[in-house]
Amino acid sequence: MAQLKDKVAVVTGGARDIGRQVSLALAAEGAKVAINYYDNETDAKETVAMIAAAGGTAVMVQGDMTKFADCQRLVAETQKAFGPSVDILVNVAGGLMGRHPIVEMEESFWDAVMNVNLKSVFFVCKAVIPHLKDGGAIVNFSTQAAHDGGGPGAIAYAAAKSGVLAFTRGLAKELSPKKVRVNAVSPGMINTTFHNTFTKPEVRQRVASMTPLGREGEAREVADLVLFLASERASFINGETVQINGGVFFA
Repeated sequence: MAQLKDKVAVVTGGARDIGRQVSLALAAEGAKVAINYYDNETDAKETVAMIAAAGGTAVMVQGDMTKFADCQRLVAETQKAFGPSVDILVNVAGGLMGRHPIVEMEESFWDAVMNVNLKSVFFVCKAVIPHLKDGGAIVNFSTQAAHDGGGPGAIAYAAAKSGVLAFTRGLAKELSPKKVRVNAVSPGMINTTFHNTFTKPEVRQRVASMTPLGREGEAREVADLVLFLASERASFINGETVQINGGVFFA
């Protein structure tokens, strides 16, 4: 039997790359998935279609997760589609947004990076937790940069994602009465649009060559880790951050 049969999952940033693979993995195990997207409607429609073609169930909900009203609407649309309760929340939404040395960084850029990567996690959790079933699971997304400080010009991103780590641990304690497990994943160099946009090919090749496994990771591999943490197979893992980087960095 599918391990997530009839469970309801909310995935922010669930339309493409890692988010898409997370949505597909959860749906493949029987979850009904509410896929949040911001501006990539075409990708969101394609992800929903892929899930439907495989016999799964999903809906797409547009929303800016840096706005609490949009987070509340995401919950409302999920309830409209799948009923009053949520079992699984995966916070994938986030991004580097640009590379800027600290002396050249505008306050507005710092604030935007913090909002997209940290404030959004707070807002989504605040909106979803009142409807999260006892014994449910939350999986947040951090990054290797939160542990090693990040590459050139990524200090704001690294700092925001480091905040996600502390938020995850604190929330695991706070939700202990509900027996809700809260964990995070910290991907390293994964083959995604993120690195296509922000990382030079020669840097990617160098990192891959330094990695003991000799390659970048794939989005589906991160999704498999998220699926594990969201499932009962990880029933005694709580407040943890799991790195997935092929062995290039050890915390």
